Amino acid sequence: MVVPLRFTQAARVLQVGGVVACPTEAVWGLSCDADSEEAVERLLALKSRPRAKGLILVGSSMAQFAALLGGLDSHLLKKLKMSWPGPNTWLVPHQGRVPEWVHGDHDTVAIRVTAHPGMNALCEAFGSPLVSTSANPAGYPAPTERFQVIKYFGDGLDAVLPGSVGAQARPSVIRDLYTDEIVRP
Repeated sequence: MVVPLRFTQAARVLQVGGVVACPTEAVWGLSCDADSEEAVERLLALKSRPRAKGLILVGSSMAQFAALLGGLDSHLLKKLKMSWPGPNTWLVPHQGRVPEWVHGDHDTVAIRVTAHPGMNALCEAFGSPLVSTSANPAGYPAPTERFQVIKYFGDGLDAVLPGSVGAQARPSVIRDLYTDEIVRP
């Protein structure tokens, strides 16, 4: 995949602890490097979101989640493969392979392979999954337009990528991989 320059530049911003806004399947999202506690804390502060709730990791392919998926039964891997890329977020055991500032107070972490070309290009340019959460302060509606993101956060972001959200009417469904229980419809 050839990654457009703007996504390569945004990946560089992420590599130095930046927080960027990018359109996703249904709403605009905020992303940062999941391995950077400082970046995640900054993102959480922007949203006024408690660390304990945990965050979603979004990747460009299943391969980007190989470290998390190793050891899963083949029928569970098949379930993931059949649902991705797309608006399906799955709770999988993090097995201590994800920092606490990402999984929060949970034994699982939420992961998704994105179908949005912009988010896919950003994850591809970065080279690994990114934190992805809706680009709104707690209690405010998730934005579907770039201007709303700028209105919410102004100069608090290091980059706002161009583009528009996908055709999904709602953010991804979140399900438990083992039980299929829907956590967020």
